[in-house]
Amino acid sequence: MSDSLFADASQRLERALKYVCLSEDTTERLKFPKSSLVVSIPVRMDNGSLKIFQGYRVRYDDTRGPTKGGVRYYTSVSLDEVTSLAFWMTFKCAVLNLPFGGAKGGITVNPKELSKLELERLSRGYVDAIADFIGPDIDIPAPDVYTNPMIMGWMMDQYSIIRRQLCTGVVTGKPIALGGSLGRDTATATGAFFVLEIIMAKLSQFPANTTVAIQGFGNAGATLAQLLAQAGYKVVAVSDSQGGIYAKNGLDIPSVRQFKESNKSVKAVYCEGSVCNIVEHDIISNEELLTLDVDVLIPAALENQITVENAKTIKAKYIFEVANGPITSEADRILEERGIRIIPDILVNAGGVTVSYFEWVQNRSGLYWTLEEVNLRLKQKMIAETEEIWSLSQELAISMRTAAYVHGLNRLGEAINAKGTRDFYLKN
Repeated sequence: MSDSLFADASQRLERALKYVCLSEDTTERLKFPKSSLVVSIPVRMDNGSLKIFQGYRVRYDDTRGPTKGGVRYYTSVSLDEVTSLAFWMTFKCAVLNLPFGGAKGGITVNPKELSKLELERLSRGYVDAIADFIGPDIDIPAPDVYTNPMIMGWMMDQYSIIRRQLCTGVVTGKPIALGGSLGRDTATATGAFFVLEIIMAKLSQFPANTTVAIQGFGNAGATLAQLLAQAGYKVVAVSDSQGGIYAKNGLDIPSVRQFKESNKSVKAVYCEGSVCNIVEHDIISNEELLTLDVDVLIPAALENQITVENAKTIKAKYIFEVANGPITSEADRILEERGIRIIPDILVNAGGVTVSYFEWVQNRSGLYWTLEEVNLRLKQKMIAETEEIWSLSQELAISMRTAAYVHGLNRLGEAINAKGTRDFYLKN
């Protein structure tokens, strides 16, 4: 476990425990997931062959309510990775004061190699395999890496078929036509934008004088880039899995998004047609983007992007983690020693689960909110918790990451203590 993602993630918990008063029983419980499920999913491929995919679902802690967390489709998905993500979700929900525990799921697959029909069979097969493990009052999946509203719609429909009743609240991130919430598709980016605006104001860092580089130009990264550009920030670099682009004077983000959607790669943006004449540019790698001399660096791709190998080459003043776990615990220490301020994932990217909570509430009540209502509620929550964590960080003279974990631990500890010992098998 020493070199596992979960072991590395758990080090954040150990650091935060120094600043809270919790019983040994409580801390011991928070070190282990409540339950883990590994399933095999048989899928009939379009060519008639049968292929077996490995799937996972981990429910880390349900003290504060039913567990909540996304499902990712990716080649690196493993039980260790899913456990780590469920761990982070537990604290994320506590930090935002949502009535949820943390969970996560995934399938080891390259979804780009599957046809749409194969992807649907895989998604429905996954739900068949985990149907007894999830439910509107038990565990609520949502989109994550390479899953989207369409896939969530398939999952909701399959679960409803199994239960023989319409169960809109079993997943969130669904299409609007199937009970999804307005604003859910942009919630992660919108929430991150609110957090960044608050922190930048506290640090007297004004938009016009702030350069930004974003690693990961998927839904969250691209939407956040556009929000930042509209607010006056100078987004100078973006990248995706195939590479990136850099322009010292700033990128034309709407054009980047347009070309990304049509060409499937940001590398093509400033190399074709009239767009080439908009600004001077350079083609860069993902690794080079991380080391650019910018004010704000936003990792919005996958975990473990900044490690001990490259932490000393980071030049940004501030890092906002839109991805889950993009910085290892060892790299964390190096960056802190160098005076680089990190705003943690369990706060920055919590907009997604917050609006997922809103969707769940709307499904249960049958009353649906306008986009303005959703974004206002999201803004209020993100601002309130950012202010709390900032104040805690200043009061205890600790990093924003540790302050966020302390904030979450206080709420988790309170809930665990309120439920009592629950030692049903302890005999005198």
